Amino acid sequence: MFLKKVALTSAMSIIAGAAFAECEIPGNVSIVGNEFPAIHTVAEGAAACTGGEVKANLTADHQKINLAGMQGNPAEYSSAIIANSSIVALMNEDVIRPLDDLVAEYGQDIPKNQLITIDGNIMAVAFMANAQTLAYRKDVLEEIGVGVPTTYEEVLEAAEMIREADISEYPVGGAYAAGWNLAEEFVNMYLGHGGEFYVPGTAEASINNEQGVAALNMMKALTEYMNPDFLTHDSNATSAEMEAGNVMLMNMWGSRMGVLMDDEGAEEQVYTNITVAGPLTVGGGSTPASTLWWDGWTVAKNISDEDAAATFLALKHGTSPAILNDETMSQAVWMIEGYTPAPVNDGVFAAIAAGTQSYPMLPYQGLLHTALGDNLSDFLLGKESAEQALADTEAAYTAAATEKGFLQ
Repeated sequence: MFLKKVALTSAMSIIAGAAFAECEIPGNVSIVGNEFPAIHTVAEGAAACTGGEVKANLTADHQKINLAGMQGNPAEYSSAIIANSSIVALMNEDVIRPLDDLVAEYGQDIPKNQLITIDGNIMAVAFMANAQTLAYRKDVLEEIGVGVPTTYEEVLEAAEMIREADISEYPVGGAYAAGWNLAEEFVNMYLGHGGEFYVPGTAEASINNEQGVAALNMMKALTEYMNPDFLTHDSNATSAEMEAGNVMLMNMWGSRMGVLMDDEGAEEQVYTNITVAGPLTVGGGSTPASTLWWDGWTVAKNISDEDAAATFLALKHGTSPAILNDETMSQAVWMIEGYTPAPVNDGVFAAIAAGTQSYPMLPYQGLLHTALGDNLSDFLLGKESAEQALADTEAAYTAAATEKGFLQ
């Protein structure tokens, strides 16, 4: 299936006129999604509905289980909370339903900028924007006498100064865990170098090139300043390193910044000095080495109409103005009426203003992402060349894309 048309109007529109009412649902709801504060808030909002049972499995392994959990009949999960990339795998396997009928019956007040339309069908409802940007310790940068980095080259310079000053041996962090996280870091860095993922007009991968090698070399240079166990560090682990006072500079999701900057899990000297900045550039380019994302919710295909209606209503409630308060306002860049931007979200706004590219919503991008996550570790460990890692990635992708019918 080729996604001919993907429509997402301005993710940052401030919504007006939506009405909030009590939530009564005609069936049961089971949600699978990622584990971070904003998603917990959505699930809790959905669970406030009455009339049926609402369950949620929020885990960092959500992308490993959501497809299998929606393939049964009936599906184990009635909704997966997804983002730009992960919705494609669910559509390719035909496990989520178009929402046009449900929107017409129950969601006419949902602002159009939240309705994710693919090939003419509404396939998801977006509720937040996200991007990876710089988190840094302002007190440490002041101590070494440098400004806030705007490029990855400046991050390396600052990291060396921090190490030489005996402030931290491993001052750089990143979600470099082998698999999805590592692949996402390459996607960011490759785009920052001006790379194109495919031969124009085709599904043929084209990453074993000058930009791909440069992206990997910069990633390897950064790992020289990371904890030696960087290939096991996902967003949770590397954020914990910053809260522990070990990491001073890292590329991190905007949705994680609230946790980093609150007064829980870190000493006052740490959390009061963690600050967020815009996305970094690399290699002299002007394109941010990041990707712009939206997060949204879907409704499973293999469930009863009653459970589908219940799921739609519960998640509509869970992403309504009712969830916004002093605690939740800073958890995300919400696409919800009444959202007031908080300082912790400055990085995502900066990413949007800088023209950060959206993560590619192509039916075969997930296959390339998986191939990247499976084949880049050996280069970062010094076991093979950048060119060999990229060749291995292209070969793995080609095999998978051919099996799925995207390549002949």
